[in-house]
Amino acid sequence: MVDEAGDLTGQSAGVAARVSGVGSRADGESPDLAARFEDEKPGRVLSGPVGLVLTGAALAVGALSLWQVFRPLPQGSKYYLIIFLAGVLPLVFLAYPADLRLRARLGSFARRPRTRPGDTGQPGETGQPGSTGQPADPGRRPASGRPTAVDCALAALALTTCLYPVLPIPLGTGGGGYNAFLDRQGLLVPLDLAMGTVLLLLLVEACRRTTGWILPAVCLLFLGYGYYGGLLPQSWPVAHAGLDFAQLIDAFYNSDSGFYGTPLDVAASYIVLFTIYGAVLDLSGAGRFFVELSAAAFRRSRTAAGRTAVASGFLLGTVSGSGAATTVSIGAVTWPILRRAGYPPERAGGMLAAAGVGAILSPPTLGAAAFIIAEYLGVSYLRVLGWATVPTVLYYLGILLSVEIDARRSGVRPVVIDNSSPWRLLLRFGYHFASLITIIVLLAVGVSATRAVVLATVLAAGLSFLDRAHRLTPARLVTALVTGVRSVLAVTAVCAAAGIITATTTKTGLGPQAAALLVGGAAAVTSDPTLVLVLTALLAALALSLLGLAVPVTASFVIGWVIIGPALLDLGVAAPAAAMFVFYFAVLSEVSPPTALAAVAAAAVTGGRLVPTMWQTLRYALPAYLTPVAFVITPAGLGLLGIGGAPRIAFAGAVTALSVAVLAVAAGGWLPGIGPAGVPERILGAIAGVTLLWLEPVPVTVGVALAAVAAAGVLVRRGSVGRTGGPRAGSPEDLREDEQ
Repeated sequence: MVDEAGDLTGQSAGVAARVSGVGSRADGESPDLAARFEDEKPGRVLSGPVGLVLTGAALAVGALSLWQVFRPLPQGSKYYLIIFLAGVLPLVFLAYPADLRLRARLGSFARRPRTRPGDTGQPGETGQPGSTGQPADPGRRPASGRPTAVDCALAALALTTCLYPVLPIPLGTGGGGYNAFLDRQGLLVPLDLAMGTVLLLLLVEACRRTTGWILPAVCLLFLGYGYYGGLLPQSWPVAHAGLDFAQLIDAFYNSDSGFYGTPLDVAASYIVLFTIYGAVLDLSGAGRFFVELSAAAFRRSRTAAGRTAVASGFLLGTVSGSGAATTVSIGAVTWPILRRAGYPPERAGGMLAAAGVGAILSPPTLGAAAFIIAEYLGVSYLRVLGWATVPTVLYYLGILLSVEIDARRSGVRPVVIDNSSPWRLLLRFGYHFASLITIIVLLAVGVSATRAVVLATVLAAGLSFLDRAHRLTPARLVTALVTGVRSVLAVTAVCAAAGIITATTTKTGLGPQAAALLVGGAAAVTSDPTLVLVLTALLAALALSLLGLAVPVTASFVIGWVIIGPALLDLGVAAPAAAMFVFYFAVLSEVSPPTALAAVAAAAVTGGRLVPTMWQTLRYALPAYLTPVAFVITPAGLGLLGIGGAPRIAFAGAVTALSVAVLAVAAGGWLPGIGPAGVPERILGAIAGVTLLWLEPVPVTVGVALAAVAAAGVLVRRGSVGRTGGPRAGSPEDLREDEQ
């Protein structure tokens, strides 16, 4: 740990310098550190002729994506998806190395480096001055070097196989153009099968390069199930009639549920536009402004450090949509403030990770899975944003309450952040909010999400000229466009490969079969319909949490929706509630031990111990685990999604907010305004908080009564401590108890 002695004025000046320097750090070290802990692995830093090729191809893909919004290709959306994949998949093999050093990767996973942002050095370097002395993680750092001959060959092969369905060149009994390819659906010729098989292998390899080994293994597992499932005993619930290889390739390559299904459609139609928008907004200085505004808003508060971290996470999350990246971005700036306030590294890391993961839950740019929800349910993206609003508010309410509790329990020191007035910042740079507001307004008046985000991007680019240091010149616009397209490479590979899962599930009927198994397992325990629903929801939450540990958020949602979604729908859960339930637990993989990528990233920033950081993250993010259960186990829970009228929404929001507050007190062991809570009061409070989530009159009444009893117990304890001279808040005894 760095020596924290020194006068407060000097500390404040240092903090202010760091806050004002967020732009430089965000442009330098933070992306490198964030890339090491994302679901997607970092790609190569390309230069020279290969870099020009990638830049040109990325520009072409970006231009096509923007053009498609206003002038759709006359051949239809599937034709566009084929062209889009043909432009993106070759870039994956150029931008991402094969990285087959298994021994090095396994060893690096076992020894995650605990470095601070200032100690990371440049990509690929080790032994930087001031570092912890641990070796760099070769599996997570951005790669360097040119693509190999194999990479170039795979890129050329990917281009050929992707364009094959639309090339108007007869090749024996195959080829012949797009219409001829569609006419052969269900009757693929040998050349079609060969091309489909090659594309299958290329997508699996692209997933391995961008996300690691687990998702490809899951895809191959589904492929094996589709091919060999007919050999299973037909008495087994998951057995099916069997599919030959040609049927599987036809489902993958020439159907609307395979490679060119909804996940890829979302990546090509929505995600790429939002990543371009995020790149434009970031280069225009919005990220720096959001962090400075957060610091300025709380600069004289006792809990200024914690509030700044949480507010920064929310504001950056509105344009980021990435948990680990947001964690590193806010941590690089706010960790020095938190350290000077007296936060232990583990607790600060938990706070940063929980605030960063809120990026995937925060409107108006939710994670990629939110767009898939809109497509699967056939609703507008604005409707999905509406469903996410109240849960997002409750999530950050829980974090802020935990911050307040920690500040009082642990005796956090006030840190005065020497920064500009928040009103002055708003007057000078408040225009960065304009594009975000524009998206919401355009969606509200009926403009499509794709057009809304393109118009918001144009507005953000135009407004950037109000700040000379961040104006988007043509060169910087090219950088933003290329950055946006590069950001979608890994997501595109995942979404296309997800077609293996969705097509296999559709062809074999695995979804209804798995749903029947899940519901049957709950029904074997009890015959009460309500309890069956509760047990099914808990089993589904456990299954989704385990799934999220292994695969990225987008793939986790797709698998969860096709396997677990039908079980909830069969029990009468409304489709919006079922979809958002799956979405939340897919997102929570970012903070769920033992992987918890956002927590790992936070520990790298603060230098804290990894496992304690994960548990602190879990404590801060606790409301996000419980709120989704509330809106599936009872009809009143739909109010949390803004469904059912004002009375239901107000009732559900108020009761769940009380539940979040009670759970925060139970987890933190402190009742603000009164004092410390003992173990009995904390247990009683936890029971009260969980009971309140059952949004029915009787459980709510019981929960309120239990919460009142717990609060009374804290009052009695406070009087007892005052008479006996027990430990004060922030004393060494209290800090040791908190660490334990």
